[in-house]
Amino acid sequence: MITGGQSHGGNALPELARRLKWIVLVMVMAFALLLGRLWQLQVVRGDRYYQRTVSNVVHERFLPSIRGKIVDHRGVPLADNRPAFNIYITPKELGDAARADLIRLLGLNEEETAKLDARIETGRKRSPRHPVLVLEDQGRDRAALVEQVKFRLPGVEVRHEPYRHYPQGDLAAHLVGYMTQMNEAELDRMEPLGYDASELIGRYGLEYEFENYLRGKKGIERFAVDARGQRIENEDAAKLIEGERLIEPVAGYNVVVTIDAQLQRIAEKAVAIHPAAAVAVVEVDTGRILALVSKPSFDPNVMTGHLTRAEEALLNADPRKPFIDKTLAARYPPGSVYKFVTAIAALEDGLGMEEEKIECKGGIEVSGTEFDCTSSHGLLDLVGAIQRSCNVYFWQLAQRIGMDRMERVASAFGFGKPTGLGLNGDAGGRVPTRDWYEQRGKHRIGDTINASTGQGDVEVTVLQVAMAYASLANGGTLYVPQVVDRVEAADGRVVVQYEPRSRPVGTAPEILDVLHRGMWRVTNAAGGTAFEHGHSDVIKIAGKTGTAEVRSRRKDKQTVEVAGWHPRRSHAWFAGWAPASAPEVAIVVLIEHGGPGGKVAAPVAKQILEGWATKVRRGGAPAPAVQP
Repeated sequence: MITGGQSHGGNALPELARRLKWIVLVMVMAFALLLGRLWQLQVVRGDRYYQRTVSNVVHERFLPSIRGKIVDHRGVPLADNRPAFNIYITPKELGDAARADLIRLLGLNEEETAKLDARIETGRKRSPRHPVLVLEDQGRDRAALVEQVKFRLPGVEVRHEPYRHYPQGDLAAHLVGYMTQMNEAELDRMEPLGYDASELIGRYGLEYEFENYLRGKKGIERFAVDARGQRIENEDAAKLIEGERLIEPVAGYNVVVTIDAQLQRIAEKAVAIHPAAAVAVVEVDTGRILALVSKPSFDPNVMTGHLTRAEEALLNADPRKPFIDKTLAARYPPGSVYKFVTAIAALEDGLGMEEEKIECKGGIEVSGTEFDCTSSHGLLDLVGAIQRSCNVYFWQLAQRIGMDRMERVASAFGFGKPTGLGLNGDAGGRVPTRDWYEQRGKHRIGDTINASTGQGDVEVTVLQVAMAYASLANGGTLYVPQVVDRVEAADGRVVVQYEPRSRPVGTAPEILDVLHRGMWRVTNAAGGTAFEHGHSDVIKIAGKTGTAEVRSRRKDKQTVEVAGWHPRRSHAWFAGWAPASAPEVAIVVLIEHGGPGGKVAAPVAKQILEGWATKVRRGGAPAPAVQP
């Protein structure tokens, strides 16, 4: 028994030792694994986890720059900034309950809710840890509501930031433009340039074309937060922040335009009674634009973040097309304001003379087609034909000189190609040639006759006509239109100064003199097409009227009429300059579908030029009226 007991005890000791070895081995292996994992976490992946920890603790906030102003040549602000309350959301921190709470709190309508959700989704896709602007310019009441309950709205914050503001309302709206937030496709393109989803960008006019100058440079603020998202300021937190804690934003440059806000207001008031119109006023010796009106227009304050879908639909449905710049992008038949092209071509080629008299019996027949004039003018010389706008006289000249010769003169005066201003579409228009018609079927003599009086397939822009008439007025120098005088820093330092650019048109002074005398009679002599409605005793005006017939391309008879505006009524034109004897400014007025140019457009030009002479003109009193 005793021996057996000793034998059993002898076997237990080796077994215990063997088990202890396994236990020790397992513990060593576990410890080795733990050491390996620690080595992996702290050495191999230490930087990665450190950066992840820092990204959860250290936040970056973009500080918006102050966007540069757009001011007129006297310093009157056309686009400025004002304080506003913007609501931001950090997508990763916002839950469904907080989202619903925010919508209820602010009483967001369906459209505002859709905008909020779309912007949150864009932010979630791109950078869920960075705040994204979801509701801009919300007003003090909504901002206060959010601030009062921010403790239960994680990821929601209110920022007091500058917001784009247009202090003159819709004055020169097409020229100045407006701003909106980027869509995803635009953000893909702009993000590498430093833009983020919260920024507004220039959408039209100067806001768009001078975006790079106006925008400025964002600042950055880096700060640490605790687990509840509250800022913490201590040495340990400061050590986590890499780089500069605060990079101040840099203000954008100011854009100083050549526009005179007072003259712009005078011009817009002059066309206020007309449903659709365009006006351009330029300095004849520089090409600088003093006023540029396109009507109907829009309010850039509404367009910049406050346009509802209903308002947008209403604007888009308007047949007068308020979003199209009628001075630059819209193309119109010029009618009789284009007759100077035919006159110059005939005089230069010796196929017409000032003293040559042609009888107008009210129309002509060419190749079996009747072409009717506006009246039976009787026997007229060239100056008289300009004064009374006799179509027959210019139709006879056109048959001698041909279409291609007229096209070369028109091209010399800037027609058929963009003006070079580079804004809002800057259309080139169309000056057809014989070959242009041959490519489309066949050229007929009627095409030449129509082109000679600015009809048929001739199309121009209002600004093209203004620059051409400035050239007629100044003795034959065609300027590239200029609307920006300079770009300057906030401290007034000039960054870019723009100078006038020009080229000669090559028309002899004696030929221009014939046109000057004819156009003086248009407004200052009995029988002139603008004498009754466009003659001024304040300042003498020279110019030319036009009544451009509209060729309807619609096969049906349904048309849309808006408050006296009818798409089949002729366009009313007046183009000219003042003072008549010593030109300083050229003016073009187009009343879209307005009717007779002398009756409708000429009085508008008269009102604008009288306002310029008495209220705006540099140097004070108007020049004395001297008959050429």
